[in-house]
Amino acid sequence: MHTSSELSAIIDKLAGDTQFREHLHSDPVAALASLGVTLQPEHVPENISLPSAASLAADKGELQAKLETTASMLPFLLSGNVA
Repeated sequence: MHTSSELSAIIDKLAGDTQFREHLHSDPVAALASLGVTLQPEHVPENISLPSAASLAADKGELQAKLETTASMLPFLLSGNVA
């Protein structure tokens, strides 16, 4: 399980950092490692579809609360399933 502060940092980067979004899309393991978060390659979804930056910024609190209770929050986030 990842910490609340790690999740907050990931959401903030996804909402406001275009280069991080591109890096996360192309190499999620390395992109997350740059934030100090370990993701095993086998946990990366086959098809990565990131939620829009605007939706992440608007729904950060709700999304963070939802994902903090999900053991597999990073693959969930990478799959684009934020609804």
